[in-house]
Amino acid sequence: MALDPLATVADLEARGFTVEASETSIAGVYLGIASAAVREAAGVAITRVTSTITLEGMRGQWLRLPAPPIVSVASVSIDGVTVTDWRLRSERLWRACGWTGCEPSEVEVTMTHGLLEAPEDIVDLVCRMAASAIVAVREDDGTGLAVSKEVTSERLGDWSVTYGADGRITEMDLPQYWRERLQARFGGGIDMLVTR
Repeated sequence: MALDPLATVADLEARGFTVEASETSIAGVYLGIASAAVREAAGVAITRVTSTITLEGMRGQWLRLPAPPIVSVASVSIDGVTVTDWRLRSERLWRACGWTGCEPSEVEVTMTHGLLEAPEDIVDLVCRMAASAIVAVREDDGTGLAVSKEVTSERLGDWSVTYGADGRITEMDLPQYWRERLQARFGGGIDMLVTR
């Protein structure tokens, strides 16, 4: 199931970016792509979803759940056997007899997690990425795709600049500092995530 974009055309326009009627479709496409890039960097859906995840059972009574905030847990199974003797506390599951025995175990959890609405700074980031892509399409060189032009050389005396457009850099690439910021904020890192 595809998730809704983290920002809308109305969010773009609220930030002063005009989307022409003929650009509405492409704006929606780029908002979706930018949202997917942000979610990938964060390692979580960010907005509220219900997911089934599989985690390695840990020794001890506590099992940390990824993708905070955790709203609720619907079901838990260990190696395919449903268990009900657990409690949800502070983004973790507690179980008196632990999550593994003498052998490694696989814990499957169906949970609802994420924020009701995307935070404003995330909406703004997605809007900036999509707006940059739309501007690149407007300045298109006839290829039909938005491609950033990387500066490959620059000279100061009788100023000159050379651009490369080999497709390695696009408006949808997040700088490393944004990736680190998103991972730190949302705690990413689900081994397996299935959204239902």
